[in-house]
Amino acid sequence: MIKPLSTRGHEAVVLLVEDNEDHVFLAQASFEEAKLRVNMQHVDDGVKCMAFLRKQSPYENAPTPDLILLDIHMPRMDGYEVLDAIVNDEALRSLPVIVLTTSAEAVDIDRMYHLRCSSYITKPLDFESFTKALAQMADYWLNLVVVPHRPG
Repeated sequence: MIKPLSTRGHEAVVLLVEDNEDHVFLAQASFEEAKLRVNMQHVDDGVKCMAFLRKQSPYENAPTPDLILLDIHMPRMDGYEVLDAIVNDEALRSLPVIVLTTSAEAVDIDRMYHLRCSSYITKPLDFESFTKALAQMADYWLNLVVVPHRPG
């Protein structure tokens, strides 16, 4: 049975900000394997992420995400710049941003928490561990945690 996420009255919207297509496929497959019904949206760089969040062209009709999964190392605008832009935007700063990256470097972890990420997860190397990590993260952020109400 596929369990719906979110007690907020709608299917949970997860925005994956990831430039590696293999990791995008892995995330989608992991949500499906864990039987988590989410509306996963995807952009492949930080510039597109900010346009998506601000509902700028071509994302005027984009859903407001319940959760953002953010990679660090991307072209044009990296994860550091994205998180900085989000926390400095009054309309976006309450969105939960989970850093999901391959980096386990202390400097990256410290920097992202300094920028106020909600959580930092190092991508597990195997599919089973990745699926388990995504399922636990999704259950926590979309079912357990209470976040501010956001229209739209």
